Amino acid sequence: MNAKRATELAIIANRVRKHALTGVYNAQAGHPGGSLSISDLLTLLYFEVMNVDPKNPRMADRDRLVLSKGHTAPALYGTLAERGFFPVEDVATLRKIDSYLQGHPDMKNIPGVDMSTGSLGQGVSVAGGMALSAKLDKKDYRVYAILGDGELEEGQVWEQAMFAPHYKLDNLTIFVDFNGLQIDGDITKVMNPTPIDKKFEAFGWNVIVCDAHSFDELSDAIEKAKACKGKPTAVIMKSVKGKNVSFMENNAAWHGSAPNEEQYNQAIRELDAKIAELEAAL
Repeated sequence: MNAKRATELAIIANRVRKHALTGVYNAQAGHPGGSLSISDLLTLLYFEVMNVDPKNPRMADRDRLVLSKGHTAPALYGTLAERGFFPVEDVATLRKIDSYLQGHPDMKNIPGVDMSTGSLGQGVSVAGGMALSAKLDKKDYRVYAILGDGELEEGQVWEQAMFAPHYKLDNLTIFVDFNGLQIDGDITKVMNPTPIDKKFEAFGWNVIVCDAHSFDELSDAIEKAKACKGKPTAVIMKSVKGKNVSFMENNAAWHGSAPNEEQYNQAIRELDAKIAELEAAL
């Protein structure tokens, strides 16, 4: 990827972060930390990789995205809004009683959402089913899923980890958001899932480890996943929880807490400064 395009995507990703924080702040509820850590990936998928059409969200041959870690819906909503699936202004209605943008993705009411998720472990299993369906129907769309590192504590994730290689689902790519923190703290102290890469390799996956905040590395991982035949791909993304907001970075307290007015304003100032810096580099 050329430097100009990477910079353009970084600008969009930071706008997505602003949308996510705006939604959480206005709701005074939600999950900012993990939303900020996956904003770069979501931006890359929806603006560079996936075959989707905001004017036809249910297009039969579209690529699918399942946000298995459904509590990070604020980032997904911010991305879909930036991509044109619904008005950007609606992101501020997150979790309001009359809003279609609730705390977890809802495929029935939100344009661009391919699966309702929330119960951890289930989304990635559905993604495997979607990929198998594509194979059986001889369709060439691809399926992507994002799950959290804390989500690996769910047994259903490992049932899916057996399922996908068994059916040779090379049209399935999952991304593990490996930021090292969950709501109760350090994942290695809560229920250690490491080494994540070696475990997926043992289950028969093509495994790639990359930087979650490098568009070059993410793009390379996705291209390698597309080129791999006969195996699903697991991309283990080393990420920073609360990315690009100084007081949220690597802080488990921001897993599921909303900022107050002062904190929100500081976060937006920091993101605006980052965007201005990136725009100056174009």
